[in-house]
Amino acid sequence: MDAFNTTNSQGPVPEAQPQLSAPSSNAPAVGPPSGSPPLTVPSGASAPSASASAAPRIRRRNRMITSCLECRRRKLKCNKSHPCVNCVKFTRDCVFLSPALDQASQLKLTEIKEKVGSLERLLERDVAKNAAAVPTSSSQDRALPGEEDDDLPANEDEKDLEPTPLAVVDAAYDEYGEDDDLLDLGIQLGKMRITERIGGFFRPKISQELEFTMSDTFMSGNKEQDEGRAFSQPQPMAPIPPASEWLKPGPAYIMPSSGFFFGGTGSQNASLIDFLPSRLAADRLIKQFFDCVHPICQIVHRPTFEREYHTFWDEVSLGVEPPNSVQTIVFAVMFSAVVSMDESTIIRDFGVSKASMIDNFKLGTETALGRANFLRTTKIETLQSFVMYLIPLCRSELSRAHSVLLGAAIRMAECMGLHRDGETYGMNPLETHIRRLVWHQLCFLDIRTCEAQGPRPTVRRDEFDTKLPLNVDDIEINASGKPPASADRWTDSTFSLIRFEVNEMMRTIWVDRPRIERRKISLTAVLSKIETFRNNMAARYDHLMDERIPVQKCAKVVKALLLSRLHIMVLHRYHNSVVAPMPDRLRNIMLASGTTLLETAVALETLPELKPWSWYAGAFQQYHAAFLLLMEVYVYPQRKEADRIWACLDWIFECNPEDPRRVKGRKILSELQQKTAVYQSMRGMRAPVQMEKHVGQREPRVSDSIYGPGGIMGVPGPSVGRVPLVQSVVFAGSANGESLWALPSSQSPEASSDSASGSGQPPLAVPPGTDDLMADIDWDAFDALFPPDQQIDLDASGFLPGVGPY
Repeated sequence: MDAFNTTNSQGPVPEAQPQLSAPSSNAPAVGPPSGSPPLTVPSGASAPSASASAAPRIRRRNRMITSCLECRRRKLKCNKSHPCVNCVKFTRDCVFLSPALDQASQLKLTEIKEKVGSLERLLERDVAKNAAAVPTSSSQDRALPGEEDDDLPANEDEKDLEPTPLAVVDAAYDEYGEDDDLLDLGIQLGKMRITERIGGFFRPKISQELEFTMSDTFMSGNKEQDEGRAFSQPQPMAPIPPASEWLKPGPAYIMPSSGFFFGGTGSQNASLIDFLPSRLAADRLIKQFFDCVHPICQIVHRPTFEREYHTFWDEVSLGVEPPNSVQTIVFAVMFSAVVSMDESTIIRDFGVSKASMIDNFKLGTETALGRANFLRTTKIETLQSFVMYLIPLCRSELSRAHSVLLGAAIRMAECMGLHRDGETYGMNPLETHIRRLVWHQLCFLDIRTCEAQGPRPTVRRDEFDTKLPLNVDDIEINASGKPPASADRWTDSTFSLIRFEVNEMMRTIWVDRPRIERRKISLTAVLSKIETFRNNMAARYDHLMDERIPVQKCAKVVKALLLSRLHIMVLHRYHNSVVAPMPDRLRNIMLASGTTLLETAVALETLPELKPWSWYAGAFQQYHAAFLLLMEVYVYPQRKEADRIWACLDWIFECNPEDPRRVKGRKILSELQQKTAVYQSMRGMRAPVQMEKHVGQREPRVSDSIYGPGGIMGVPGPSVGRVPLVQSVVFAGSANGESLWALPSSQSPEASSDSASGSGQPPLAVPPGTDDLMADIDWDAFDALFPPDQQIDLDASGFLPGVGPY
């Protein structure tokens, strides 16, 4: 019988081995129990086989099991009936093994096997990567996380957590909408410039959202009681100035000439001398460029440019016209230098206004580019000049014309092969370095313009392989020889490298955000990528920066600013969701990042030692996060971050710090609501049909029973995930019980005042029939990323004088 076909079934059993238990009377008298492992030959015993060294061959039984499981387990003889005699006699459940899996079970088994195989491959890859990991400083290393984080499982909270349907990527407009440069820039409110795109998303209903916000019973469900807390009587909204005052361009706006793109500037035949300053003035501008532009926007190789610059003036002094490509780069450098200078400095050094100098060198650069046929050139120097011309244009205020020019520059760069690394074509180290600088500056401008004008980045990560520039000084790179190794110290390229690396992480987030909505990747996986990236950036660059050196301190501030934007980019659409409230810990991360973003942005523009590079601050952010945090502290005045947030809001919106915060918040929101209503009408924005269905939706609110004047009392508000919702829930809003703007949910005890976090109150009961949407959150993976006892370190209060130690 097959049951006895084991290698040692005929051999002796050693005395030291215990005897098997005696079988029951109804069981067979011989053979090991069914399913037990075969007996093995003990060490030192001889096996009756032809070769003692050969491994014994184990034969396994393939005979179908026909007995029921209970008879088989108890070693009883089964009569194969259903139920069998033994199971009937002893009143047991008679269960037989199915002869074969049905199709559904087979598919399920195959799916499980595939998942197991995927996990095994992931484990093998991680083990191999850890075993092969060695410290290196090659240019291929990036702080950007790999794709292994994509395999992280989705948390349960993502089943209900949805982004707001009131923000979309693509825009549409009516034919009657006025469309000109004046309206293209958006609304100016304090230092914030806001268009119909907020955080890169199209918000066609922003005015209605704010209108319902101002009339909403946002705290207690009792409008008169809320009004009485802050005002003796309701305050009417103050009238706004004429639209021409807050729609006009600001001082940072530089518009390209209307005919520049089509070669119709009217200066194609103009002489170079018409725009060229004296040698002494030009030398002053070149020095300004390398002091204030080159450190943060590196795009030229300084030794090479200085040789060309001296040759340029030698030819001019001899009456010889320099090559067109050299003219373009010289004028682009001087144009960038003028933009980076203060008005007072220009008047002192040149005796003319800054606006007149900008116009002169902008037109000179455009003329030189036109004469160099920049739209069909194959010279890297001409494209380099075109990108350098776009850098001072694409800052805080962007029109659609800037986006179109940038799109043309990207297309030209791809036609010239800049999206492929120079090493692929065997180019020398200097040319490879320049191509990398130009390409990654284009990638940075690509993200900037798509945030301002939309709809999405033009450059895709999987469509280029151009490496990051080497972390070396300019003097270390030569046209001959081998490329130098990246240095583990501050160099001429370090500041730009920090910007380029964070920019590529932003590009990854632009790709992952729609993937989250399509359930192709989990929100936890994206947050894990961000945390991995932040840790990698800290390990790569923090030790290179000495805050006692102004330019390195500036790099540290910009790095903190850009990294804080990553969490905002992912989470801000969930902050005002109309489907499910945002979990407290996600809200805390968003608030911490937003506060750091504002503090570093204000520091970048106010610290005296950072003033030489503050001219480019508008390219890093546009204070849209101030709008997000204003809504938060307006609803929850006693948040522990409120003092830090209001210190920034007073500067951004130019408020009096002595005024009551509730009064200031309402004034800012009412002004913004009126301006957006006018702007929305003039632009002729059209909302998607699906968006109309969500107008007025909002998650439930908490009643007044647990709130005191102006904030959260000692009783903790309802939380999500680990604390159930409260019993008294109202649906506050307009006359029909609805409101459009989804204000921050009143379910944020962990993010509220410190007194609320330690109240010691018992958990509140869940009302019958109320679904706790976040009750089944799997916080284990989240705790691994953001430990509860040490939330992410995003405190940048030290950047601001008087706020805290740095």
